[in-house]
Amino acid sequence: MQSVIGHALDLAGVAKRYDGVTAVEGIDLAVERGSFLTLLGPSGSGKTTLLMIIAGFIEPSAGAVLLDGRDITALPPEKRHFGMVFQGYALFPHMTVAENVAFPLRVRRMNRAGQQQKVRTALDLVQLSAFADRRPAQLSGGQQQRVALARALVFDPALLLLDEPLSALDKKLRAELQEELKALHRRIGRTFVNVTHDQEEALSLSDRIAILNGGRLIQQGAPSELYEAPRTRFVADFLGASNFLRGIAAVEGRVQAGGTALRVAAPLAAEQAVLLSLRPEKIRLLPEGEAAANRVPGLVSGWSYVGAAFTLTVDTRDLGPMRVTMPAWNAPLRPQQGLAVTLGWDADAAVPVAEDLPAAA
Repeated sequence: MQSVIGHALDLAGVAKRYDGVTAVEGIDLAVERGSFLTLLGPSGSGKTTLLMIIAGFIEPSAGAVLLDGRDITALPPEKRHFGMVFQGYALFPHMTVAENVAFPLRVRRMNRAGQQQKVRTALDLVQLSAFADRRPAQLSGGQQQRVALARALVFDPALLLLDEPLSALDKKLRAELQEELKALHRRIGRTFVNVTHDQEEALSLSDRIAILNGGRLIQQGAPSELYEAPRTRFVADFLGASNFLRGIAAVEGRVQAGGTALRVAAPLAAEQAVLLSLRPEKIRLLPEGEAAANRVPGLVSGWSYVGAAFTLTVDTRDLGPMRVTMPAWNAPLRPQQGLAVTLGWDADAAVPVAEDLPAAA
């Protein structure tokens, strides 16, 4: 299978309403050629509805779907030439691996010789050539997922749509297949649109992420941009863990949170109410005498060990309970209940975020 340049996808003002209930509202989204975009959000956020609109299985109530600038909103699914991988793989149990992969080519009435060549190429691509004569029940979950990928790619689709393709796998296998899927995307150069509710998967796989909630597109951007500079409380809280600190902007570069003056790098208008997002891994436990832009004393009220890291809950006077993550290897101390600690973080570690908008009606 030769590497090709992917196709560009654009959604313009896309909405879907069912009997007065809004599933998605006013979605404007551009997917660049050859990119890997993930639609990320909790259950009921509208991400699967949006994917089905892209696929052509659901007709939007408003807006347009464009492929390379051409309006395909009214085009039925079979005319869009999109490959799709479902959560349950949807393999035919009575067919062999090769027959499953060949199915889209049979539907398109390709000759037998052409089918055989394309099936061989697709199975090579997903490293399953040796399993061509097996049936799905003889394969592991990860192997079945690869068969579904090969079947979705065998007819050279314009786009590959992925509906939670890794959610049925255990955590270790899911991590392995994330790497394989990312490498596959790099090799073939097509445009991928993926749906997931798994934040780590979205961060690992994607060139760009579009975060949805309540039927609205809340924020989109590169994974690092969304993680480091969330615009709203929902994005900060959904895409990883965060502490939220409330205060009032005082003099330039300072926020007053009760009796604690916090130094921040973001420009803020004086007397403005501020909500700050502070990631747990950006907080340090300070040895006595070590300087930091922000120093806050507290007591450890709880902790857990997760192998690579300790997660601590530290009760502070003005900021309330704060979550802190530190590497377990060579940790500066061993956590224990009631231990007095000093938390420290840099001025640019905490970023201001907006309160969340109400959900779409």
